[in-house]
Amino acid sequence: MRLTTIGTGTISLTPGRACAGHLIEAGGARVLLDCGSGVVHRMSEHAVDWWSITHVALTHFHADHIGDLTTLIFAWKWGRYPEVRSAVEIIGPPGTAALVTNLATAFGEWVTDPGFPLTVRELEPDIELELVLGVKLTARQVPHSPESVAYSVEHQGERIVYTGDTGYDETLGLWAAGASVLLCECSLPSSMAVATHLTPEQCGDLAAIARPRMLALTHLYPPVEQIDIRAIVGARFTGDIAIAADGWSIDL
Repeated sequence: MRLTTIGTGTISLTPGRACAGHLIEAGGARVLLDCGSGVVHRMSEHAVDWWSITHVALTHFHADHIGDLTTLIFAWKWGRYPEVRSAVEIIGPPGTAALVTNLATAFGEWVTDPGFPLTVRELEPDIELELVLGVKLTARQVPHSPESVAYSVEHQGERIVYTGDTGYDETLGLWAAGASVLLCECSLPSSMAVATHLTPEQCGDLAAIARPRMLALTHLYPPVEQIDIRAIVGARFTGDIAIAADGWSIDL
């Protein structure tokens, strides 16, 4: 498996971090987790093969996680014309089908009929989906927006868990237990804590429960980068910690 963090930022726009988007390559699957604003051009910038993505899995419907979805579909339609790409599946929590229909109403019928096979699947929490042979995706509800989910992707004994946007939930740590990589949002310093995002202290506590081989931190608002994230997290979790940047990757 290979994880590439394409967009590690938030809706608080900064030049170094695009909005949320992460690519997992496993077996015959190339799964883009979220597709926020800036992700499509960031893939080009970091030489990520956007053409061969097989699945897009959305954690929730906030703009910084879906803002480039129509841009990506449009790129697949016209970006290598007259070449026609293979099938793509968009996966998300209940409500995803309505979201895509609404995007087609706004942008045009090509969103749902782009000239190649495009399907939309709503995945209920705790239902295991085999994306391709040997690659399994599972969702779990998390406390952020009503539809928000985390994802687990498993292949050949390796497992990557992506929290999406979430507030602190001890049971999320239990669900992520033993992950190869816990890709965890780390939004705000404790002085700006809110119930629907994580602070570095909470990231460390969550990782201490899950005990992943590596904790990779993403979704960083500018204020949290003004403090010593690694030291704060490391006081609670003694394993490997990566503060992900756009274009960072790890092979498992």
